[in-house]
Amino acid sequence: MGDSTLADQFFDAAIDLLQRVREEEAEHIAAAGAAVADTVASGGRLFAFGAGHSSLPAQDVVYRAGGLALMNLLAVPGAVGVDVVPAPLGSALERVEGLAAAVLDSSPARAGDLLVVISLSGRNTLPVEMAVNARALGLKVIGVTSVAYAKETRPRNASGTFLKDHCDIVLDSKIAVGDAELSHEGVEAPFAPASTVVTSALMQAVMAAAAEELVRRGIEPPLLRSGNVDGGHEWNGRVMEEYADRIFYRR
Repeated sequence: MGDSTLADQFFDAAIDLLQRVREEEAEHIAAAGAAVADTVASGGRLFAFGAGHSSLPAQDVVYRAGGLALMNLLAVPGAVGVDVVPAPLGSALERVEGLAAAVLDSSPARAGDLLVVISLSGRNTLPVEMAVNARALGLKVIGVTSVAYAKETRPRNASGTFLKDHCDIVLDSKIAVGDAELSHEGVEAPFAPASTVVTSALMQAVMAAAAEELVRRGIEPPLLRSGNVDGGHEWNGRVMEEYADRIFYRR
């Protein structure tokens, strides 16, 4: 068999990371799923936050077919995705002190709710303060991050800590510092990031674990169906009506 292509090498790297996460984070995934199930069962609300590209796995579990209807995106204007112009402004906002507190104070989040904070490096002000302030409000916090950054980089926030230091449960994505899986002769910079693939898989695994735990307790998981299958819109309408007080993306 000939030499593998760079595309092949990326798939191999991503598969290896997914396998590591599956094996090494199984206990934490189960704990996170149980925490989500606890929140659903007790009448709490679910929120997910991520800045920049870390917002993609957060958005991936909000208002989607096969997803929990109760998961809401906690958005920070200008920091979600790369639609802000100029794009570097989004990165700058991650270093603004006090922004997380302002967002949380104006959000519907309250004690008894659950917040997933996603940050690959976990070193910037916004995700760290988001976790700190959420816990102070009485929310349970699940952090999804690469613990390698806490070992190999310095914090970039006033507290001198990382996201992992302020979470009830931490899920380690195992992504290496720099988030680039490949290098190649003639290419000056490393390339092919896998953090979105792995982090999105982690989030979906947690949602699956939560559904399994809810069923074990005799509770029907409040899931959405695809609007592109017959009966999907009617199903979703019933779910959204039943849980209207815990769903904020439709208001």
